[in-house]
Order: sequence, then C-alpha cells, then structure tokens
Amino acid sequence: MEENDLEKVTLRLPARYIRALDFLVKVDDFPSRSEAIRAAIRDFTYQRVELVMEKVKKMEDAEKTLAAMETFEEKYLNK
Repeated sequence: MEENDLEKVTLRLPARYIRALDFLVKVDDFPSRSEAIRAAIRDFTYQRVELVMEKVKKMEDAEKTLAAMETFEEKYLNK
C-alpha cells in the first residue's frame, strides 16, 4: 500500500483496546497499531458488505415474489 493511498484518521479508543492492540503488535501479529487497525477495519468492511448484499438479495427476492403474487391475483382471482 502506497503512502499516498492512505488518509489519516484520528479516533479515540478505550484503554483496554489499546492494550490489546499493543499486545498483538508485541507478539508480532502486526507490525504496528496502524496495521492492526487497518486489518480490523478491512475485515469488518468485507463482512458488512457481504451481510448487506445478502439483505439486498433477500429484498430483491421478496419483491419478485410479491410481483408474482400480484400477477397471479390479477390473472386468476380478479374477475
């Protein structure tokens, strides 16, 4: 990742989260707090996008079902 691709964001976190981040950095899971936070945000974003896309698909399916019901009703139930 290029430095030019990055934007600086300031946030406040509870001390327990900072301690956990520092622990991860110390045990070599991440080279820095920034990398740990980037990984967490990346993972969260991918999971949420997947969840939202599933919801959108369900809504589209529901709309198709409702349209089919209306078509059926118009064709067979309205005289």
